[in-house]
Order: sequence, then structure tokens, then C-alpha cells
Amino acid sequence: MNQYIYGTHEEEHARLGLLNAMLNRKSLAAVAPAPRARILDAGSGPGQFTHVLAEAAGPSGFTLGIERSEQQLARACALTPALAEFREGDIAAALMPLREEEWGSFDIVHTRFLLEHLTNPLAAGRQMVRAAKPGTGRIVLEDDDHAILRVEPEPPGFPALWTAYQRAFDRLGNDPSIGRRLVTLLHEAGAKPTRATLLSWSGCAGDEEFSALARNLIEVVGTARDTIVTQGLLSAARFDAAIAALWNWTTEPDAALWYAISCAEGLAPPPG
Repeated sequence: MNQYIYGTHEEEHARLGLLNAMLNRKSLAAVAPAPRARILDAGSGPGQFTHVLAEAAGPSGFTLGIERSEQQLARACALTPALAEFREGDIAAALMPLREEEWGSFDIVHTRFLLEHLTNPLAAGRQMVRAAKPGTGRIVLEDDDHAILRVEPEPPGFPALWTAYQRAFDRLGNDPSIGRRLVTLLHEAGAKPTRATLLSWSGCAGDEEFSALARNLIEVVGTARDTIVTQGLLSAARFDAAIAALWNWTTEPDAALWYAISCAEGLAPPPG
């Protein structure tokens, strides 16, 4: 059973929306969809990036988002203009909700921040490869390797907090370091790996995006508080003190955050 470490309340939706807005430009450049492309976005969440992909593909293309959360689907379907189609489905639990003729029909199959939450990401990867056009379909994976993060000057208690956050993924059967294994996953899923890169997500005090980056970091760790405390990874007092130190860090004139998202691409195997 896959367990989602983050929350689903309104504040979490707001955080995800802000995160999408910040990342979509770089993700779009990494995916680089051509006009008229058929695109599948697995784990599409609130649908913001799915719509960005649909805009790039244009009215002659087709973009399909698949999401298991009814709340996220409702938000995605409410976006205007409604350029993409959305379907409910859990890529980890069963086959994606594709019609028979849709398997092997997509020019691009994409996912972002999904695989880190799956107990069996390889099963999901195999479905994505199967959905791509044989020989030419591109599978593009974007996900985290949380060990990449650097925060300076390092606030008191932060190393223990970040370690506990990563171990919370482990305790739920998820993988906080899946980003470094994306190429291996593509290979094991049957694709031919063709590219591996990092999408920088960094900033410092004085950068107009820094406050949003820092806030996202603090709030994303905050969503894991219950898991961290109940699993005995960090006491509530130590957790809260480290979060408070992080908020104080955001006001420092030399505060800096260094992070990158792993991105890997592969081609579907040829027919036969």
C-alpha cells in the first residue's frame, strides 16, 4: 500500500500550487513537447503542469492527466482553459485507465514527484514504458533526491530534522532518494535511457523567489511532522525547535538554499 507523506488540506494545496508555478518553466524545457504531441502525465496532481504541457502541444495535440486523488482531480478539471483531459486512476495499484488502443500511443509519458511516494516504482515505470509509442515514445521522469539539499548558514537542529524527514519516507515504504535511481528504473522498466540531468532549484536572500523557496522547504517538512514524531524519528520538541530555527534562518541576509531535481529520459523499446 502506497502512503502519501504530505497532507491533503487546503494549506497543502496552496503549497503545491506555488511549487508548480515555480518549477513549471524548467520542467517544460526538460520535457520539450512538440506541437501536436500526445502526452500522458502520470500523477498529475492539481493539473497545473498538465495544462502547461497541453498548451505546448496545442489544439491538435492530446494531453491526458491521471491522478488518484478526487480532490486533486476536481481542481485540475476546474482549471481554465480546459485543454487537458483528466481521469481518475492509481498507477501504483493497477493498470492506468487507458483504453486498449491508447496503450503504446503517447509521444511523451511524464511524471513528476510521483515515484518517491510509491512502494513499487518499477511497476509504475513499466506501465509508463508500455504507454509510450514503441521506438519513439519518450519517457521523462522528474523526482527528488533529498540528499542533495544544502541550507546555509545551517540552522541549529537542521541536520537531524532533514535526516528524520528522509527516514519518514523509508518508514512508509517510500524512497526519498529515488532521483539518483531514475536511469536504472528506466532501464529495468524496458526503456533505453538517453539523458540524465538536474534542474536547479536554488536561491538566496535578496533573490525575489527565495522567500517562496524557503517557505516551501519549511512547509513541506512540516507536513511530515506527525509521521516523524509518531515513528520516533525526532521528538515533538526537537522538531518544533528546528522548524522555528528555520523560520529565523529565512531572515538572515546571507541565507542560501541549494537544491536540484533529478530528471531522466528514455525511449520506449522498438516494436517486436
